[in-house]
Amino acid sequence: MNAVATPKTLPDAAGLPHVAVRPFPSAVVLSRVREGMRLEGRDGSHALSFPAMGTNCRVQFTSPASAAGRLADSVMQWVAAFEAKYSRFLGDSLVSQINAAAGNGWVPLDPEADALLALCDQLVFLTRGILDPTALPVIRLWDWKTARVPSDAEVEAARALVGWRQVQRLPGRIRLPRAGMALDLGGVGKEYAVDQVVLLLARAGVTSGLVDFGADIRVLGMPSDGRPAWKIGLEDPRHPGTTWTSLILREGAVATSGDYLRGFHAGGRRYGHIVDPRTGRPVDHGVLAASVYAPSCTQAGMMSTAACVLGPEEGRRLLEAAPGVHGCLVTLQGNFTTSRFHEYVSS
Repeated sequence: MNAVATPKTLPDAAGLPHVAVRPFPSAVVLSRVREGMRLEGRDGSHALSFPAMGTNCRVQFTSPASAAGRLADSVMQWVAAFEAKYSRFLGDSLVSQINAAAGNGWVPLDPEADALLALCDQLVFLTRGILDPTALPVIRLWDWKTARVPSDAEVEAARALVGWRQVQRLPGRIRLPRAGMALDLGGVGKEYAVDQVVLLLARAGVTSGLVDFGADIRVLGMPSDGRPAWKIGLEDPRHPGTTWTSLILREGAVATSGDYLRGFHAGGRRYGHIVDPRTGRPVDHGVLAASVYAPSCTQAGMMSTAACVLGPEEGRRLLEAAPGVHGCLVTLQGNFTTSRFHEYVSS
């Protein structure tokens, strides 16, 4: 991780102290993305894959062979710039600079960042506060790689730093008022990126495509091979590497959240990586994974994670109440599905 320099606070034109923002490491990220990219194509159908945002990214699209390379590079440039700007794991990203300035001055935002942070208002509202972009202080406590259980005092101290309502926002600027507060856009960032890449493809004239960033998927048009719909397999959390069913999509998106792959054991208990910001502790409702269909990947992602936090019954009720949203929560005891989820399941 890059070192984070001490933020320099200066007055802005309105007299408010603000932090000078350093350039984001876009070139470094793009170099890594390009190094791992692979582009294959036949008969106008192309498959692009590359590593980014901590996951495997896959983009299928139709395009004349002469334009495929340029379009693939446009996708990679956009994704690399997005990761460089919003990843909390990069010391010079905008998010890291906002976090480093917590308790100090305001951080200026360009219109894109302003819009993405405004989307966090919807994240908190639509999930009824179940997901909170300021939950990073408690998330850091439960690092599944170190397998350490924090003390009750540590959890309570971290919880005091969590709360989206504490964040101060004005047009074109943001401020975390308390030292130690920190943002993590993991609850919305990758899924937002999927939606934006679909828009990028559509604006380039693509009429058939699929964007898959780590099992967060959105489709564009119909498959180029003449099939009437896209078939999306859902991994079985009870037997990773296999699928338990498939969904049929003609439009929209599907996202899956779960903690069956990442977690640790201590004191005879398993602690997963999904943390409830209300308690400051990993969820323990028995939900292995939640898969959600929604019109956008951003909505599907936030709803699937919120359902995992709430548990099978409350999670199902949350999904059932959301217009255009259908889903299934998988537990060891059985599946909890919304009333119309079966309409999207492959027969």
